[in-house]
Amino acid sequence: MRLVVLALIVIAIATGVWFLTSQGAVQSDGAMSLYQGTGETNLNLNSDDNILLLEIPAGTVVITMRPDLAPIHVQRIKELVRKGFYDGLKFHRVIEGFMAQGGDPDGTGRGGSGFNLPAEFSQEKFERGVLGMARARSINSADSQFFIMLGDAPHLSGQYTIWGQVTKGMEFVDALKKGNKNANGQISGKPDRIKRMRIKSDTLN
Repeated sequence: MRLVVLALIVIAIATGVWFLTSQGAVQSDGAMSLYQGTGETNLNLNSDDNILLLEIPAGTVVITMRPDLAPIHVQRIKELVRKGFYDGLKFHRVIEGFMAQGGDPDGTGRGGSGFNLPAEFSQEKFERGVLGMARARSINSADSQFFIMLGDAPHLSGQYTIWGQVTKGMEFVDALKKGNKNANGQISGKPDRIKRMRIKSDTLN
């Protein structure tokens, strides 16, 4: 049995799945409350209400959220954004050519907002610019932590919820401070932070 577990860990590290887990409190696998939202009903991807503006040190990243793929995740992210939850949080794990992960209020990869989200897996591919949600072993353990793909990773498809796509400003994401691949992408020294996240429709009022 120990050999099987060891083999699975080696496979996870080799494929990169290890890097996309939320740990600690979020890894309680059912101990946390499951989010009760019914899901975003506005499925118009051109709507300003489905456009997310992510301000990071290098510039503003424009993201089209995908309620057509993950209505519950998008609804929850909108709630957190409108509360200012993400403002000031670190990109605590960034791996060159793979992904940049943030959204943890603890900045350690162990924190979250307090609610797990039910998995909303799809047939969409994890390609450069795609946004996915980090999770623990349980498929229903995503919370607030997300990652932006810096490259293509087809082996992740169908394993994590896709909820958005960068449509402008990917070069700003590329400029985020990188972590050590041999240290699970952890940032050494001062990491880059989210300056602010806003829903575009909220900026027009």
